Amino acid sequence: MELSIIALPLVASIISGFFGKFIGDRNSEIVTSLLVTISAIFSVLVFYEVTVNQYEENIIIATWINSGSLNVNWSMKIDALSSVMLVVVTSVSALVHIYSIGYMSHDPHKPRFMAYLSLFTFAMLMLVTSDNFIQLFFGWEGVGLCSYFLIGFWFKKETANAAAIKAFVVNRVGDFGFALGIFLIFYLFGTVNYSEVFELIPSITDKKLVFLGIEVNAINLICILLFVGAMGKSAQILLHTWLPDAMEGPTPVSALIHAATMVTAGVFLVVRCSPIYEYSELALNIITIVGMSTAFFAASVALVQNDIKKIIAYSTCSQLGYMFFAAGVGAYNVAMFHLFTHAFFKALLFLGSGSVIHAFKDEQNINNMGGVWKKLPYTYALMIIGTLALTGFPLLSGFYSKDAIIEFAYLRGNTTGFYAAGIGIFTAFLTSIYSWRLLFKTFHGEYNNKNIKIEETHESPFVMIAPLILLSIGAVFAGYAFKELFIGYEAANNFWKDSIFFLKPLSKDHPPFWFLILTPTLVILSIPIAYYLFVKNKRLPEQIVTINKPLYNFLLNKWYFDELYDVLFVRSSKKFGLFLWKFFDLKIIDGLGPDGISAMIKKFSIKANKFQSGFIYQYAFIMLVGFSALLTFLIVK
Repeated sequence: MELSIIALPLVASIISGFFGKFIGDRNSEIVTSLLVTISAIFSVLVFYEVTVNQYEENIIIATWINSGSLNVNWSMKIDALSSVMLVVVTSVSALVHIYSIGYMSHDPHKPRFMAYLSLFTFAMLMLVTSDNFIQLFFGWEGVGLCSYFLIGFWFKKETANAAAIKAFVVNRVGDFGFALGIFLIFYLFGTVNYSEVFELIPSITDKKLVFLGIEVNAINLICILLFVGAMGKSAQILLHTWLPDAMEGPTPVSALIHAATMVTAGVFLVVRCSPIYEYSELALNIITIVGMSTAFFAASVALVQNDIKKIIAYSTCSQLGYMFFAAGVGAYNVAMFHLFTHAFFKALLFLGSGSVIHAFKDEQNINNMGGVWKKLPYTYALMIIGTLALTGFPLLSGFYSKDAIIEFAYLRGNTTGFYAAGIGIFTAFLTSIYSWRLLFKTFHGEYNNKNIKIEETHESPFVMIAPLILLSIGAVFAGYAFKELFIGYEAANNFWKDSIFFLKPLSKDHPPFWFLILTPTLVILSIPIAYYLFVKNKRLPEQIVTINKPLYNFLLNKWYFDELYDVLFVRSSKKFGLFLWKFFDLKIIDGLGPDGISAMIKKFSIKANKFQSGFIYQYAFIMLVGFSALLTFLIVK
């Protein structure tokens, strides 16, 4: 059963990818959706066994590399951490496959799309079930490759191609750091297997290395390099610029890759490597600072965006920041809890936005929507549930996981923890404002679309609504149902066991009552505030924008990160490339090499051609000169 979880998505991808033309579009959709759904059912059964019977196993599929001390297997590591990820990946993937049957119904390349989705699922499953860093890296690069395929699926659109390349290149930056971290691990320990590396970590706590001319602690360097990879894959600030552009792909891609699976790989990496990170206070502080900075940055940008998918994309970026600063304060189980709940309500919001886009015939600007809550009643109701869960409304899933992150940051007790808790509370308020802005401008107020009559908008088919209903159940109940299992007092011993390592036990204290009610109060108050701003008094936001035009432009242009990178890296690289091309390549290499030699031979040939005059006396004269030169050479010699 365990091996089937991995094998079925791969088989589905092969069938749809290589034989889709023969079996037809509908059969490709059915086969891929069915096999991935079976994989999801098996994942739930494995999760049940892990939860109830404390099942753990490391299944060796095959020997991969066996050279010296490097022994790497294809394997399937089953423990609490991997079982949670199996449920998240396969369940969301199965629902996205089913949803895609309706959403991609008019696309002429459905088998290829379904094959990419299934292949991505396989790569992600290889990543989360690995028992060594090499297999992890294989899955890591596999999901990166599939994201390139899926983001650029509509390859005839220049923007889609550019977004796919951007995602691929930015992730290569992070992956370079990740690869260096793996090399360093093998250099220090002679192995890349988790169990062996984690066991040897305490033995090098004081070991120093010289890196780029600076003496650094070996564990600090390993942790920072691994985190660079996590920053790229999970779109943390500085390496985040690919995520909003990735919305150029079809909406099911956004729900699968950029809400529940690929972007959570970085969080999974940090949590899996908790036995290393627990010995590096520096790395944990860096993760906390990067996480809370990302949470605030992305939330502030989402406030002013108008593309419905980009707003949710920045929301994803912000929520990933929460997960990272939870890990940074040592609450790895809380980070996984938020990853788990976030998968349901964020996939719900992405697929809900796809339903809206479907109704508006590919319109994505929320300023061109409005007044359709009666026309799209199911989508409207389900997106309300997703919005409530995302904002952390009391008793929904986001309330339990997000508030737990803020509370554990506060209980950390140091400056970084207090700062993270404060940023987390303020970001929660911003999250609520931009989330309700999206909902109110999309469904309420006046109908603003001039190209499509309101009568032409329609609810999505059942094949698209059904996955939303199932996701909404998780968005409502996942937090309450799994709170004690994931973050209860005995969770570290009873559920997580050895899959997460805590050098210091998490605090069992409670924050003060005022702190506990602060975030939910702000979340609830934000609803009438957003309704007043974006439905009742629309002129007020315009006046605020007019007064704060520089700030508005700063946020609208995403803190000018793209422009900054364009100046620092893109333009400078182009100029440097042109210099190398025109000076070194054309003038030196070609000039002195093939072009120079051919030009010299050509000139010599032209000169030599003048001797071919056809006059016998000239030929005789040349022969005489040549003969005299030869005699002179022989005599002198």
